[in-house]
Amino acid sequence: MPVELWSTAQIDALAPDASSLKGARGVNQWLEAGLLDEVLWGLCKGSGQKPYQVCVDLAGPAYRCSCPSRKFPCKHALGLLLYWAGGGPVEAPAPAFAGEWQAARAARATAAPARGAGTVDPAAAEKRARQRADRVAAGMAELRRWLDDQVQQGLAGAEQAGRRPYEAMAARLVDAQAPAAASAVRRLGGVAGIGPHWADRLLGELALLRLLVAGHERLGALPPALAATVRSRIGFPVANQDVLATAEVRDLWQVLGQIDSEEGAITTRRTWLLGVGSGRFALLLSFAAPGQSPAAEVVPGTAIEAALCFYPGAAPLRALVKEQFGTPRPLTAPAPAAGLRAALAGWSSTLAAEPWRHDAPVLLADVVPGADGFLVDAAGESLPLAPGHREPWWLLAAAGGSPATVAGEWSPSGLRPLAAWVDGNYVPAPPPAPGGGGGRGPELPADLLAAALVGTARRPWTSPGLHVGDRVLSLAPAGAPAADLLEAAATALTYRRAGVTPSSGHAPVPSAPAETGPPLPAAAGARLRRLLTDGGAPGGAQQAQELLAQWLTAAARHGGFVPPESLPALLDAGRRNGAVRPAIGRVAGRRGDWLAAMRADWRWLRDEAPGAATPSDPQVWETGTGGERLAHLTRLRGTDPAAALALLESTWQTETPEDRTRFVDAIGTGLSLADDAFLDRALDDRRKGVREAALDLLRRLPGSSLGRRMTTRATAAVRLERRTLGRDRLVVGPPAELTTELRRDGVGAQPAHGTGVQAWLLEEVVAGTPLTIWTDAFGRSPAAVVDLARGHDWETPLLHGWAKAAIMQADSAWAAALVDNDTRGSATGLREAVRWDLHLLLPPADLARIAADFLRREDHLAHRLLAVHPGAWPDELAVAVVETIAHRVRADKHSWQLAELCRAAAMAMPPGYAAQVARLAEQLDQQPADPSRVRPVAELARILAFRHEMLRELRPPESEVEPGSRT
Repeated sequence: MPVELWSTAQIDALAPDASSLKGARGVNQWLEAGLLDEVLWGLCKGSGQKPYQVCVDLAGPAYRCSCPSRKFPCKHALGLLLYWAGGGPVEAPAPAFAGEWQAARAARATAAPARGAGTVDPAAAEKRARQRADRVAAGMAELRRWLDDQVQQGLAGAEQAGRRPYEAMAARLVDAQAPAAASAVRRLGGVAGIGPHWADRLLGELALLRLLVAGHERLGALPPALAATVRSRIGFPVANQDVLATAEVRDLWQVLGQIDSEEGAITTRRTWLLGVGSGRFALLLSFAAPGQSPAAEVVPGTAIEAALCFYPGAAPLRALVKEQFGTPRPLTAPAPAAGLRAALAGWSSTLAAEPWRHDAPVLLADVVPGADGFLVDAAGESLPLAPGHREPWWLLAAAGGSPATVAGEWSPSGLRPLAAWVDGNYVPAPPPAPGGGGGRGPELPADLLAAALVGTARRPWTSPGLHVGDRVLSLAPAGAPAADLLEAAATALTYRRAGVTPSSGHAPVPSAPAETGPPLPAAAGARLRRLLTDGGAPGGAQQAQELLAQWLTAAARHGGFVPPESLPALLDAGRRNGAVRPAIGRVAGRRGDWLAAMRADWRWLRDEAPGAATPSDPQVWETGTGGERLAHLTRLRGTDPAAALALLESTWQTETPEDRTRFVDAIGTGLSLADDAFLDRALDDRRKGVREAALDLLRRLPGSSLGRRMTTRATAAVRLERRTLGRDRLVVGPPAELTTELRRDGVGAQPAHGTGVQAWLLEEVVAGTPLTIWTDAFGRSPAAVVDLARGHDWETPLLHGWAKAAIMQADSAWAAALVDNDTRGSATGLREAVRWDLHLLLPPADLARIAADFLRREDHLAHRLLAVHPGAWPDELAVAVVETIAHRVRADKHSWQLAELCRAAAMAMPPGYAAQVARLAEQLDQQPADPSRVRPVAELARILAFRHEMLRELRPPESEVEPGSRT
């Protein structure tokens, strides 16, 4: 029977910690890999000469690796699973180590039943059990007195007492060999005086402990199942072999999800299962010491044929896996799922059998989140989500407001989701959000709580009746006020919790509109999820942001929408980084727009032009979102610029300042002199962004009214005096003051540091003048015009004015002339920011040639040139960088220079060089080189390989270029 592939979400759940998962994603040098029955094996190149031998038993899962890591699974085992799940070839013939490990596991499984079958002295065992029972009895008697004292003296003083009273009582219970009861008492120290309704919660926990004491006092008279529950809650151990000796329950067990929690120094993993045939829930518990991870017996989101044995109890949920049959397979539709009322009925039955339970599993059918932190089912009934989960963006994004199957833990605080299934896909719930809102409200009657706060010594509790909601419960006080109060509190608490019913009046969110375009390729979607996961991409946080930006650019060019479940993290990325917002707008799809409308800090998406085609209906201009209106205007400018301009003018006065700025930018499509009058009027807008957008377009528009006004000012300030003898020279008369007209036309009021007012005004006027004026008026080339300013008294403002004009007008000929002039030794140097902006205008091949020359001459400016080089590097530059890296790793005195060069190359070098850099890293690894020098090269190779795969996944269908060769 073929083994079904696992999803990356299922593999992620097996990782012992985030660092192991990050390391696993960087493990990609698999020499060979294959499947031997249900054993996945691989040979991974490591840091030594021998490759690591990695095995994963998919039926376990179980792991084996020859690396020295003490984590299970290690990064190589996780990396092998990811490689297999990603479609990597696993067809090589199995080596000996895989078969030997498989045979050894089979032998151990056969020998397991005989293990532990030694001789036991029954008399000694009975004596030890009797001694422990006596110690526990003494401890529980002391606990009863302590509990009565707390209520007799009053709980009001608990706020000032702190943790000490609870730690002391817990220590006495540990000495009495009642560890579970000790843990329950110790947890009370985190309740007393902390948070809202702390007294209500404290009294409830004290009452349940008093109920446990009462159960222990009548242990011999209790039904066996309930007696087992009481013993378990006190802390009597149950040996695994005793559990495995009970009747097994064989079924197809669905792994619904898992939760890790910290309990002191111990990490506890709770994994919930549900049997298809039995309809029975099961809980697998595993524990880990500090620095280790709990064992992963099963994989969330899968189904496995297995035999389970349950621990004894009144509501048996905890179980052990006795035997598994076959390999896990993906779980696409868990069953049986129930409505909210039926699920709560199951909770009530569980709590009636075991009142000490704080949670129980549920599998809810066809639920939709509401806008107020509730889940609503098909019948219109609803349940609250637990604190930290009350904004389920993950579920809204994945299901889009459509009904989904949700697994979770129900508790008095609400529902804690484990996972959901949407369109057959398993979607794990994220951890709770920090500061996720208040907890539950008070659960106990006010008069009961008041008596407990004051203390029964001053206000004895003798009431024969107890009001819980709209019911009155009859009680039989025994004449001991403290004990009577605690028993009444336990009765009221259990009755209230078990009697919970779904609420009404909570509407589900409206469904998201259907997508109109195709999704992005599945591999590209998986890559995006890696980029959005902390540690999912090679390099640090900065490299991850740059990789995400490149992915978004390629995805927008490819076309399609992202996997819906990635939207929350993607929208958060856009919230933090405005530069990626336009690309996100093109790939977020209609689901993203729907989601952004529900959260204020995501609404920026609605202002970005969507990737899917917006309706051509003119009504979009009246009723569409900001992004849809922008897309409509931009498209209309491409087909009918005059109609688009008229449309914008018709609503200009009612547009918001933000929209006016974006709509002015859209006029750049199809820009002509017909737009001059509108843009010139926009120079009087109150919004600075609108004025700057209009100025930018007018400066690029040949023949604009702005250009004519600046030309008049410039030619009045600078003229050429032609001389019959000697060199022609410039005659300069700069403006005397900053006038209102100059300010309106974009002349800044604040001079650059160290620049006089007149020099600044001259620079600004020249910067706003079309460059063709100078070459036409003087009859000279740009280089010759620049040469006229050499040695002139006004050389600095003239050169800077021409440089800024070249930048604004994107004139590469002027840029080349100014850069060439700046490299002369006697020239007045340009300000650094202006100089580097000029380099951006040079043809990429010229800039690459300059940078490569600087690299070979070890000029310190090479790194700056690499940083400003736009787009992918030409081959000449890439080869020069690889050569420089190979030289520096062996010769540089400072490893930071090598690291800086590798960081620059990681995002700009064509990813097709990944193999060449990987070979260099491998050669260096075999040589006695400083690891601090080899590491940056290896990191560069990993990032280039990542980019190569990333861009190959997003290659446009019609492209015939080698994937990833350029970006």
